[in-house]
Amino acid sequence: MRYLRTPDSCFANLPEYPFAPHYLMVDDTEGGQLRMHYLDEGERQAPVVLMLHGEPSWSFLYRKMIPLVVAAGYRVIVPDLIGFGRSDKPTEQSDYSHSRHIFWVDSLLKQLQLKDMVLVCQDWGGLIGLRLVAEQPELFAGVVAANTMLPAFPLKHPNLRAAFSKWQQLRATVGFGSWFSFSQLYPSWTAAFVINLGTALRLSPEIKAAYNAPYPDQTYMAGARVFPRLVPSEMKQNSQAWKKLINFNKPFLCAFSDKDPIMSSMAGVFPALVAGCRGQAHTTIYNGGHFLQEDQGEQLAEVVVKFCQKIRSS
Repeated sequence: MRYLRTPDSCFANLPEYPFAPHYLMVDDTEGGQLRMHYLDEGERQAPVVLMLHGEPSWSFLYRKMIPLVVAAGYRVIVPDLIGFGRSDKPTEQSDYSHSRHIFWVDSLLKQLQLKDMVLVCQDWGGLIGLRLVAEQPELFAGVVAANTMLPAFPLKHPNLRAAFSKWQQLRATVGFGSWFSFSQLYPSWTAAFVINLGTALRLSPEIKAAYNAPYPDQTYMAGARVFPRLVPSEMKQNSQAWKKLINFNKPFLCAFSDKDPIMSSMAGVFPALVAGCRGQAHTTIYNGGHFLQEDQGEQLAEVVVKFCQKIRSS
């Protein structure tokens, strides 16, 4: 598998991002290996909070939350998905699949010997992370789902269809017939441009540059561009995962934002279906867009810390 590796110089002097890089190797499933980057903050023996980003962001998205969660006594692990951030970037869109992303994240969890984790997931972080929760519930102590979904239309839940339709189209915002067309055809498609569309607050030039840092040019962006095409690619596997997820009876909290045009209709789906959602203090993150970690990272971090404290005290 051919891949590109973003030069370290691209990540010099990023604002609000003082974290040391960590790396491990994962199997590319074609006889080679890829280098995967992750942040590892806090005491090694502390309870683990795993934060998974989505499309087209990277671990920079969680920079406001990490110090607050660490200060509360937790170890925070934040991987960059393969194709994103400081991780290696296979150059062909065909190199990426939903299952491969799950395999790569699972490899990181196994190599780091992580267990009893609280998962914090947003956007594609949920599509990947919730599959892992369904398949290996014994690894997780709880879940905080924020502006995410696990698409599986066989459930026939109307909110699943509504959310995917909104995510797929966004016509008024981007001027294309579908998000898929936008990601495939827009010639100057950049991570910062997309993230700025999905925030309630405007990004400064310095923050935009940081979101674009992993991608010196368009040849680095195969992974980011292909994600919209992957959403409906594993409906059978997602449906099977849902059958297990609905029986996940460990604490499962939803913290969706109030200004997300993509995922707002999903806010009630998990509480209606997942056993672990019963009795949880599901909350709304105010003045937050789709990328609520960027808009209201401190507010979301407070929710995560209270959730983790409740789990550890029970």
